[in-house]
Amino acid sequence: VERIEEQLASLRIAKRSTLSEEPAYVLDVDVSKPARSESSRFVAVSCSKKSIRVYNRETLNFLREYSSSPGILHGVRFAHACDSIVFSAGSDGTVKCWDIRLATQKAAQIFSGYPSNVFISFDINCSDLIICAGTEKVEKDTFLVFWDARGITDCTSTTKEPLGVYSESHNDDVTKVCFHPVERNLVVSGSTDGLVNVFDINKDNEDDALVSTCNSDSSVSCVGWSGRGYKQVYCTTHDEGFCWWDIAQLDTEEPITLSRVLDVRDTGCGENNSLHYLVGGLYHEKADKLFLIGGTSTGNIHLLGCSSDGLSLVGTLGGGHSATVRSFCWNLADESLLTGGEDAQLLLWKPGAVERSLSKKASMKIASSVQKRVRVHNSSLKSRKK
Repeated sequence: VERIEEQLASLRIAKRSTLSEEPAYVLDVDVSKPARSESSRFVAVSCSKKSIRVYNRETLNFLREYSSSPGILHGVRFAHACDSIVFSAGSDGTVKCWDIRLATQKAAQIFSGYPSNVFISFDINCSDLIICAGTEKVEKDTFLVFWDARGITDCTSTTKEPLGVYSESHNDDVTKVCFHPVERNLVVSGSTDGLVNVFDINKDNEDDALVSTCNSDSSVSCVGWSGRGYKQVYCTTHDEGFCWWDIAQLDTEEPITLSRVLDVRDTGCGENNSLHYLVGGLYHEKADKLFLIGGTSTGNIHLLGCSSDGLSLVGTLGGGHSATVRSFCWNLADESLLTGGEDAQLLLWKPGAVERSLSKKASMKIASSVQKRVRVHNSSLKSRKK
């Protein structure tokens, strides 16, 4: 962990994307998987203006933009075997596949759901064979929808129908879907019903496929895998809680719950380093350590270490974002971090980097003008929730 703390302490802003003419929240970030021996080439982000933007991984130079209209975007993911294929899920009931190599603005492939489906989460498994998307609850129905994704690397513009659905295991919005990093048949889902379900999709039916059900007792905002061999699952909740379970203990007498924190905002982050929200988690393979990333409404980013004793502050990154950070992507290969936020900025942090882009004065000026709109938006969201 000391090594991780040193890495974090040395992170500096290496690049920041230039603000577009129409600034938009950066909601989700993914980095293309390295092609053969090369490093990853692309970054894709989903934006609040219903579009996907693609950037050069090293320079953060803008490359192209795809519109998901009329649907609202929920997530962005690169294929594992081809670094120029990127996916998005939308409220229009489709998962779209985009090919960066093509000049067209049209989706290379469309995976259509059933007429009532509104997708708010999705993932593609580690072998690029299966796509799974989670729906909002419509009347009494909530679905996990599956498609055969074979053939995406040589996309021809076609529409694919679902292989089938799971419909019994959640009874409210499926907010997150996450396939196992190594086992292509395992997927974990989280829902506003509080349940975190692990499925083995090789089984013949939904009842047999349900490996475990863990209850967070709150609306789930994020799920992920951790631990040696990725035999653990964790979740964060919309009221800033954290739960962590060891699935390997299912058939033993040992307790399955590794940790449960009702409200991480109560975690001591120092007088000047309050924690307002969680963004998500990351498992560091080399250190065999699970971390959470959270932050403040003014853009500070906190890294928290997880243990059975609770959470502890590992370090803080400041001076980058000026508003809430909504997404991140950690790259173990070069120990870099990408972050995106409500200030419409995408930042690349690297150990010992020196920023050579905007002057501080110019960047702060742009951020503050965006922040005025952000504040209005935040307050309207809060009043709606009430």
